[in-house]
Amino acid sequence: MTPIPAELGASLDTLNPLQLAWLSGYCWARADGAGASLPAAIPAASATATTAESAPQSAPQAAPEPLAVTVLSASQTGHAREVAGKLHAALAEQGISAKLVSAADYKPKTITDEQVLLLVTSTQGEGEPPEEAVSLHRHLFGKKAPQLPALRFAVCGLGDSSYPDFCQAGKDFDARLAELGAERLAPRADCDVDYQPTAAAWIAQIAPLIAALQGGSSVPAAAAEPVPTVQYDCDHPLTAPLLARQKITGRQSTKDVRHIELDLSGSGLTYQAGDALGVWCENDPARVDGILAALQLDGATDIGGRTLRDILIHEREISQNTPGFVQGYAALAQNAVLDGAIAATSPAAFAATTPIDAIVARYPAAISAEDLLTLLRPLTPRLYSIASAPEEVGEEVHLTVGVLHYEHDGKTYSGAASGYLGERLPEDGAVRVFVEPNPNFRLPDDPNAAIIMIGNGTGIAPFRAFMQARVAREAPGQNWLVFGNPHFTEDFLYQTEWQGWRKDGYLHRYSLAWSRDQAEKIYVQDKLREAAADVWQWLKNGAYVYVCGDAARMAKDVERALLDIIAGEGGMHADDAEDYLDELRQEKRYQRDVY
Repeated sequence: MTPIPAELGASLDTLNPLQLAWLSGYCWARADGAGASLPAAIPAASATATTAESAPQSAPQAAPEPLAVTVLSASQTGHAREVAGKLHAALAEQGISAKLVSAADYKPKTITDEQVLLLVTSTQGEGEPPEEAVSLHRHLFGKKAPQLPALRFAVCGLGDSSYPDFCQAGKDFDARLAELGAERLAPRADCDVDYQPTAAAWIAQIAPLIAALQGGSSVPAAAAEPVPTVQYDCDHPLTAPLLARQKITGRQSTKDVRHIELDLSGSGLTYQAGDALGVWCENDPARVDGILAALQLDGATDIGGRTLRDILIHEREISQNTPGFVQGYAALAQNAVLDGAIAATSPAAFAATTPIDAIVARYPAAISAEDLLTLLRPLTPRLYSIASAPEEVGEEVHLTVGVLHYEHDGKTYSGAASGYLGERLPEDGAVRVFVEPNPNFRLPDDPNAAIIMIGNGTGIAPFRAFMQARVAREAPGQNWLVFGNPHFTEDFLYQTEWQGWRKDGYLHRYSLAWSRDQAEKIYVQDKLREAAADVWQWLKNGAYVYVCGDAARMAKDVERALLDIIAGEGGMHADDAEDYLDELRQEKRYQRDVY
């Protein structure tokens, strides 16, 4: 065992318990390979942590009341929920009793009662909070935001550095809590797509910090009941055979949408209407071979017992370019023309318009296999809204996949997952999948409740699942579909099914927006406004509203339409309409699955 240097020991003697706890977490993270970085200063002494030297030598005092600690997850794809769960477990190991709460179930006004808030949040759209945290975000950034001088907090943000607003929701929450007077316990963590190491380092830092704040009042956690191991998850997917694949858009459609059916027989893998299916795709071998040829690399090169080509097909992201790849490749290539092309825009803009394949083909460089793998991010699963209900399809799961095609320099590319599922996966092939539960996109518990389903394009997928479930359960509640796509004849996805439900009395109303069937473009938000009085009546009668589709455009336009309807039909001011819609959100009567 290597002794601690005397000078280090002397330095440690100057630290208080809170600082020592923080440092222990940092060292733990470093030893675990998490790559934690040391901030400019170790946290200052807290009022709850005093040095042994300054503590009065008096009779023992009663232990202070344990701090109220809340671990709050705001998740879009489940990763933030996973990290929050690991933090909660780490706190339990320190003997700390903490509440683990989803932001969807959190009452924003109760934040003034919190003592310690540990927030794990993802980011969606253009730097916006995930759907679960919209109410909290609105509360904290609104005119009536409370002052929080008694609150201590820490934030872990999850995001994707290929987008300009990387981890913006985490940054916003972190800054706003500090602005409202709360005390930041530790620097914010910003996690990229490969979030696990950074998140692990943050957890390793936070857990001992909270233990120190407890002032020794915590007790070892009682042994928990064994939790059944999840048979299939993101890290342990099920290999599901392909049962069927059918194009469901017309020949003249500008869209290529495929209906996919996968076999879950005998696996025990279950899901509910509203859940998502995670899909581990494989990169197009032809694209991989093109990259290898451009860089003059041998695909058979052995990398840790596997070939370079195999790793590129199964483990590296090649279909989504990033500023990190652009900058890293340019540094290795030392190509003045490439440097000029990047400087003419920006690394982010260049990455957004130029595929990786095109960069290496146009600006070839002498780089090693190891360099290439370092530049490329890990391949991550794609999530698709499930388009079926088990009550109807049994041990199957259905997807509605829009196959992405685009051109660059005269060459046609397809999306990694959509191209794999829609085109490259053999008819007798299988795909690795797992279920990502979506507890915040669920049918009402009351079968008598009415629902309004609003979506466009492949956003119709979960509504097909909803209808299958409602029909199978013989739910008497009314169902209203508001759906949009370019053309009636080419793009009415699952047309015969919807018409059958209408004929059989299960679909009580539909409003269809065909944006390109007439000179004036008509969208789903226009259909809502046309039926404003009826929408308002349904809301007053307790209807649930669901929105699925594009977050940046459609979902925002729909929300503006709903706010206008509430204000106009309800005779409210704009602020009151926003409050009304937020109440619906908190009551789970306004749910969105947007991406």
